[in-house]
Amino acid sequence: MAPGEDSRMFAGLRDKLKATNLYDAKVGAIHLKNKVGKFGNLINPNHRHDEEHEKLTDEKRTRIAESHRFNSFAPERDGNKIKWYVDGQDYFYAVSVALEKAKETIYIEDWWLSPELFLRRPPYFNQEWRLDQVLKRRAEAGVKIYIIVYKEVAQAVSCNSAHTKHALHALCPEGTPGHGNITVMRHPDHNVFENAGDMTFYWAHHEKFIVIDYEMAFIGGLDLCFGRWDNRQHPLSDVHPAGVQNEMFPGQDFNNNRILDFQTVEDWKSNELSKADYGRMPWHDVAMCLIGDCVYDIAEHFVLRWNFVKRDKYKRSQGFDWLTMTGREGENEDLVAVQRPKHPVGKYIHHPLSPLENRSWAQQQQGTVHAQVVRSSCDWSSGILTEHSIQNAYCEVIRNAEHFVYIENQFFITATGEEQYPIHNTIGRAIVDACVKAGKAGRKFRVIIVIPAIPGFAGDLRDDAAMGTRAIMDYQFKSIHRGEHSIFEQIKAQGVDPTQHVFVFNLRSYDRLNKSPMMVKQEEKSGVKYQDVQRAEAEEIMAEGLHSTTDQKPTLGDQSHNEEKERLMEQKRRFEAQREEVGLDQETTSTDSIAHTAMLNGGKVSEQKWDGDLEDEKQNFVQEELYIHGKLLIVDDRIVICGSSNINDRSQMGLHDSELSIVMEDYNTFDSLMDGQPFQAGHHAATLRRLLWREHLGLLPAQQVDASKDPNAQPVDVCPNDIMEGPEYEFVADPLSDKVWDMWTGNATTNTQIFRHLFRADPDDNIKTFDDYEAFLPRHKKFKQGHLHDPFMPAEEVRQKLDQIKGHLVWMQLDFLCDAPMAEKGLQVNAYTESIYT
Repeated sequence: MAPGEDSRMFAGLRDKLKATNLYDAKVGAIHLKNKVGKFGNLINPNHRHDEEHEKLTDEKRTRIAESHRFNSFAPERDGNKIKWYVDGQDYFYAVSVALEKAKETIYIEDWWLSPELFLRRPPYFNQEWRLDQVLKRRAEAGVKIYIIVYKEVAQAVSCNSAHTKHALHALCPEGTPGHGNITVMRHPDHNVFENAGDMTFYWAHHEKFIVIDYEMAFIGGLDLCFGRWDNRQHPLSDVHPAGVQNEMFPGQDFNNNRILDFQTVEDWKSNELSKADYGRMPWHDVAMCLIGDCVYDIAEHFVLRWNFVKRDKYKRSQGFDWLTMTGREGENEDLVAVQRPKHPVGKYIHHPLSPLENRSWAQQQQGTVHAQVVRSSCDWSSGILTEHSIQNAYCEVIRNAEHFVYIENQFFITATGEEQYPIHNTIGRAIVDACVKAGKAGRKFRVIIVIPAIPGFAGDLRDDAAMGTRAIMDYQFKSIHRGEHSIFEQIKAQGVDPTQHVFVFNLRSYDRLNKSPMMVKQEEKSGVKYQDVQRAEAEEIMAEGLHSTTDQKPTLGDQSHNEEKERLMEQKRRFEAQREEVGLDQETTSTDSIAHTAMLNGGKVSEQKWDGDLEDEKQNFVQEELYIHGKLLIVDDRIVICGSSNINDRSQMGLHDSELSIVMEDYNTFDSLMDGQPFQAGHHAATLRRLLWREHLGLLPAQQVDASKDPNAQPVDVCPNDIMEGPEYEFVADPLSDKVWDMWTGNATTNTQIFRHLFRADPDDNIKTFDDYEAFLPRHKKFKQGHLHDPFMPAEEVRQKLDQIKGHLVWMQLDFLCDAPMAEKGLQVNAYTESIYT
């Protein structure tokens, strides 16, 4: 036999065997061996970092991060074009425009994704702009769509990622256009037989971003899910006597977390919150859209996450491919977790699908924003060593602040050192350092913090079930001002008055449910409650996706659903048949919402018409905390950090929730003022801050629902932000102006007093113990949550008091339950669970 002939013979034999069942059995045995081998991870938590090639990859990543500011995986990038979005209306509309133009690929990563989310409103008139329908169109056009969502622990969180996955996979069935073009991954896995030592129950994938064609990205605080759409007037009411088709929040999209959390979100019927009786919880958020080099870094994070989840959960699943990436090829493909096992399952797909150099940002700089992507990520979430570059960025930017720090965040739990166990992130220390430096220099300096009054979890704060919510509030109070290691006390210990530097606020909104006397008659004559009509409306425009929770063929359950749908439609027909009889065929005079009256040129509540006796109107006034969900930092009108990261250990430590944010500084500056002195402000930061402050102060007009002509509701490639110049824009130009501060604190004081007097809004500084709580807000059936507290107050007096509310600012009630044990140690809060709440 000639030299080398034996090796050629065996190679040929192997090729022949590959086509046999014997070969398939061998590969299956290898896969089973690797699957069983995962149980070894129980005793080797370092199993992703102990082999030589893994150590080399870790060292490579570490060298890269150490060469970058904040120790981020991503470098600083010049020339980005970035646009801001305030509240969901503008953001979701812009997303709808951008998705519709996608040509090659779409990446989406979300904590929660609702396929039935309407990106444009009113939903009835924009059914083609439901998220799943937009994605279906793009998939049918050949666009490859990759989605990663957090796989929740069902006992703790109600977002139902299984429904998300099955509903999206069912959009393009086998044999139809687009089949196979939508792929959804869920992570982490909770199957002990599949994932063994890699299960994660406490922590979540919390990123919220989109990458389209490697050309454009969205990043911020808004998931593509129920409960997030809102506009700047933040309405609470969604009752429409003129026709249920005018609803803005169908089905479970109408939500109030303080009364009833989302329930089995694959079915609109399970949310029993009646719009005729309660207001929704309004939602305030901030996000960005960008074109530029940073798009590549956001895409790289997605590809890393995709390949890690492929390895961790779908390694032996044919339907999930590996993604390779231009710039991370060859010896560098390990940076995005590409693996090449001997027997791979799934293809290797190279992205972007067309040359990267064809992107506009790869050819020339698109804008003037210097930016850097930062993240919180680690072994469980991305298969990497722990990175907490978001915390590094927050601490450095705040510590270097010279004039002001403005924070909007869903949480505020932070430490000033090592003595505040179980809290570990040190953003609080950076705030202390910045305030002390300014105080000792005699320099005007403010830290303005805007957070929710109560974390968005359902339940009365007095109940044992609310122990976890109270624990979060307790940690927040201890972070701010309670205890010697709090921010206030640490500033005071160095001879500086913290009350001159640190200020904490909430947001709150009011409205009137348009449950008019004629609509009540319509209910009586038809025998159908408006709540049943709202269910029918949701069924009509949402059911197709809501009930497609599996990829299976129709069953008897589908027949049952069709019968239920017909019953609801019949109820709606009966209800509508009484319209003319009760006089609703004529134009109604009462508006469906009066939230606009808190805004610029919105008129007064006392001038709003009501179809009926004003004494009957009183029971329809409602209030609710305006939930701050944005994760935003603005410093000195120059630097902005925005993304998914809360201010707590979960988001900041890197070891816990996975997060993605972006640090931005606009090199395009313009003449402005700072404490009365000439100042060069960054265009991006200053215009965003000015718009936010005008919204909170009520110095912007209410938004129209049709966003088609609003420049702020378009992607960044269409047009820049409309900064809405005018007298109010100039009024808030100087963030340290005494006039601005007088209005800010004056509005907060007046608004706080009115909400206290009319609604007994809680929390409140008058509630220092649980006995005080009962005296301030008795638990009684006649007191409906969010409604007027005194039913005997004259109607005109109620209206005139509501006239005084301007904007949405209220003071954070820092003395709330200060003399009560807010979170006693026990089954819910203990050494094992504390980190969940921090």
